[in-house]
Amino acid sequence: MSNPIVHVEVLGEDAQALQSFYRDAFEWQMRPSGPEYAMAHPGVEGGIDGGVGASPEGGQGHVTFYVEVEDLEATLGEIEGLGGSRVVGPMDVPDGPRIAMFADPEGHLVGLIEAGSRRS
Repeated sequence: MSNPIVHVEVLGEDAQALQSFYRDAFEWQMRPSGPEYAMAHPGVEGGIDGGVGASPEGGQGHVTFYVEVEDLEATLGEIEGLGGSRVVGPMDVPDGPRIAMFADPEGHLVGLIEAGSRRS
């Protein structure tokens, strides 16, 4: 069974400017989800929801995609066996899903979401 990409996140220095840019460029709906973060909804069937906000503690901006998996620990174990490394979690996001993050062998950051843990 394939694991789908289920969430995309854009983080940078100016959350409001990024949110305005993506809202205006692609007509995405932005729903505030904290002081420096908004959930982005494309509003069309088959579109992938995402988030746009500020990088934690002023860190460098980046784009991350999240893959849905059945078991975070098992998947992280497989990833480590393939040369990737665990970066975050597993952890529960308040009012959100259970997530983890890893770096691939070249250092690209990728997120994981545990199947069945996403909340609307």
